[in-house]
This record gives sequence, C-alpha cells and structure tokens, in this order.
Amino acid sequence: MMPTQLTIWHNPRCTKSRETLALLQARGLQPAVRLYLVDAPSEAEIVAVRNALGVTADTMMRKGEKMFRELGLGSASEAELIGAMVAHPILIERPIVILDRRAAIGRPPEAVLAIV
Repeated sequence: MMPTQLTIWHNPRCTKSRETLALLQARGLQPAVRLYLVDAPSEAEIVAVRNALGVTADTMMRKGEKMFRELGLGSASEAELIGAMVAHPILIERPIVILDRRAAIGRPPEAVLAIV
C-alpha cells in the first residue's frame, strides 16, 4: 500500500509541487513521480498516507478549492472527506512526499526534508 521508495504525489502545474521536486533532485534524490490527478490514489492509499502524515483528512485537503465549497465539505465526516479525495483528487493537498511509513506535505517544500 505505502510506497517503499521515495514517491511524490505531484502536480506539475503547482509551484510548490515543482519546488519540492526540484529540492529533492538538488539533493541527489530521484523520487518516483505520481501524477495523482491522472493516477488517482485509492481510498486505502489515501488512508495510509493520512496515517503516515499523522493528521486528519481535512489537513490533507485543499480547502480553498472551488470543489471543496461546491461539495459542502466544511462539516463533512472523516469518511466523507476521504471519499471526496478519492472521487476528486484535485482536493488532495500537494505535494505529498512519501517514504516507507512516513510522509510529509511540501508546504513549505523544505518540510519534506524531515523524512528523507
């Protein structure tokens, strides 16, 4: 379920995602790049990453996304938030870097250095 190699859930259109990938590469690391908007994570993957992050689902979400408001997720349950991320991966905060059973959100990009 959890990648055993360094992996980044990446959106190349996102500045923070590009900066995080460049930061890793500048340190000689070549993460597997998962374009999560094209290759959406499953419910089990989202739960595993949430657990690795040590956060609740709402912390993994882009609450400023129009879709978040349209779906009325402000008072949604944990299960509803996870389901929304499965159905609409644009709601997943980016980037997320994963290594073994650890994960970090690259906001700021340097935050991912704690797990590599």
